[in-house]
Amino acid sequence: MATTLTDTRGIIAIAAAGVAQRRQRVVMGERGERDLVAHSADMHDAFEALRAYVDEVALGLDARLGGAEAALRGAFAHRALVRYDAYNELSGKQSVSIALLDDERSGIVLSCIHHRDQARVYAKAVNGGQGELELSPEEVEAVRIALSPAGSGETAQHPA
Repeated sequence: MATTLTDTRGIIAIAAAGVAQRRQRVVMGERGERDLVAHSADMHDAFEALRAYVDEVALGLDARLGGAEAALRGAFAHRALVRYDAYNELSGKQSVSIALLDDERSGIVLSCIHHRDQARVYAKAVNGGQGELELSPEEVEAVRIALSPAGSGETAQHPA
C-alpha cells in the first residue's frame, strides 16, 4: 500500500511531522521558546564545564591530601610511658621513660631519673625502632610497648 502526500495517510503524516516539529521547538525556560536541539547542546556544554570544574577541584584536593599525609607521617603516632624506681628507693616509681615515635618507627625516648634530691633527664633519638645510643632496659620497654599493636598510649610499670 503506497502512500502519497495527498491521500489521508500522507496528510496525517505531514500533520504529525508538523506537530512534532512544533513540540520540538518549544522548551519553556528562562530563555523563552528555544529549539530542543539547541537546549540539548547548551546542557552538554554546561555538563562539560561542570566536569572540568570538578576535575580541577579534585586535583586541588589530591594535592592538599598529599600534603596532609606527608605531614602526618612525621607526627607521633606511637607512644608509651614506663614508670620505674631507678634507685630501688621504694619512692613510688617516680622515674619514667617515654617513647614518642612516628609511623616510620622513629622519634625520641625521654627518660627522667628521679633520686631523693635530684632528677636527671636524658633524651635519645630512635630510628627504625633502634636507639642511636644504647637504650636502657626501661627505654627498650617503652619503645617495645609503643610499637606494639595495642601500645599507643600505654603506661607500664617496670619492676626495676
